[in-house]
Amino acid sequence: MASSANHLSFSLSSELPPHSSLHRANSSEFFLRFQNSPAPSSLRSSFVSPVKIELNRAGVSASKASRIGSRISASSTPVMDQSPSQTSSRVPTTVEVDLGNRSYPIYIGSGLLQQPELLQRHVHGKRVLVVTNTTVAALYLDKVVEALTHGNTNISVESLILPDGEKYKNMDTLMKVFDKAIESRLDRRCTFVALGGGVIGDMCGFAAAAFLRGVNFIQIPTTVMAQVDSSVGGKTAINHPLGKNLIGAFYQPQCVLIDTDTLNTLPDRELASGFAEVIKYGLIRDAKFFEWQEKNMEALMARDPDALAYAIKRSCENKAEVVSLDEKESGLRATLNLGHTFAHAIETGVGYGEWLHGEAVAAGMVMAVDMSYRLGWIDDSIVKRVHSILKQAKLPIAPPEIMTVEMFKSVMAVDKKVADGLLRLILLKGPLGNCVFTGDYDRKARDETLKAFANC
Repeated sequence: MASSANHLSFSLSSELPPHSSLHRANSSEFFLRFQNSPAPSSLRSSFVSPVKIELNRAGVSASKASRIGSRISASSTPVMDQSPSQTSSRVPTTVEVDLGNRSYPIYIGSGLLQQPELLQRHVHGKRVLVVTNTTVAALYLDKVVEALTHGNTNISVESLILPDGEKYKNMDTLMKVFDKAIESRLDRRCTFVALGGGVIGDMCGFAAAAFLRGVNFIQIPTTVMAQVDSSVGGKTAINHPLGKNLIGAFYQPQCVLIDTDTLNTLPDRELASGFAEVIKYGLIRDAKFFEWQEKNMEALMARDPDALAYAIKRSCENKAEVVSLDEKESGLRATLNLGHTFAHAIETGVGYGEWLHGEAVAAGMVMAVDMSYRLGWIDDSIVKRVHSILKQAKLPIAPPEIMTVEMFKSVMAVDKKVADGLLRLILLKGPLGNCVFTGDYDRKARDETLKAFANC
């Protein structure tokens, strides 16, 4: 979608120069649309800016452009066209997050914790701190320590076992990581290793970003939620009593190691929770992936290894592509938060840990889809398909009864996507696989959605 006015234009080929970077001008609002196309990936955007920048295989050029309204649109080819039969969970696969000299690999496969060289190549000093929780430690801590030290007597490993649960994702628990690191006299060449789900990954990553002003860290996610979403992209944070993930930093790991065997011990509820984020990718930017999920949700719920490997890789490729284009969520990356504004209000309102993050995201996506339909931006077939696939995944399609309209509004008012007092939302618009990130919507539709799903 192109503007008739002169505009800041980014045009990116599917293979960017290795050290290209993408920056935006300040603007109060974004509109983003993804469309599946057989052409190479491209991003075209327009902002209030005097500069026109074009990125392609030849490099970067800049020229003058005139002032236009703040609007951004994008198109993307499906990032993967393999069938599950071509993606065996027994064969390690690598997805690259392209961030120039801070790029890193995501290793995906079965039995990766039995391949010490994968971890050891990303440990640059002699000291390692593994941060995990009481549940995961009993299952995988010894395996990780063995992988870190096998054949390498120079590596010294410390470990910290934290309590398990979202309610511990706070400043008090974070301080325990710093206490352990300082008491162990770790230096700037040390490496932190996050072994666990999203809570551990977020806290360990934030601790690594702040300790001695930044030390290396590695992500070893052990839940679907962490493997397909939170371990990739460098978002780290802790919660505040007034809102989720309000205190944190963007800080990229050295690598992400996803051993799909760790899902064998994951409780069914946690497994289903992670599928909410998988479904999200299909809704916002990858219609073919969504269609595949509709046909294969039963296999995913049954933990079919090939289906899981395919879903994880496809999700990571979608996430890596977006992060490579917009690392610090200046616009494009915000679309990965479909339903999350409603979801974070649910998690804060009922108390952290009462609902799993994916459960809240599922209900939040239903609310975002409902609002999109009320605005006339999607047809009812998408609404029905979203309800159907979430039911297949045994995920909720409505928030808990305790939630009121006022609870939603008070928490949403401090959401990270608020800019100059304006709450911007990610909503679906057009055919499946298209979304917008915008503050330009009818508030009546938002209020009608809140009244339909929450108590007055």
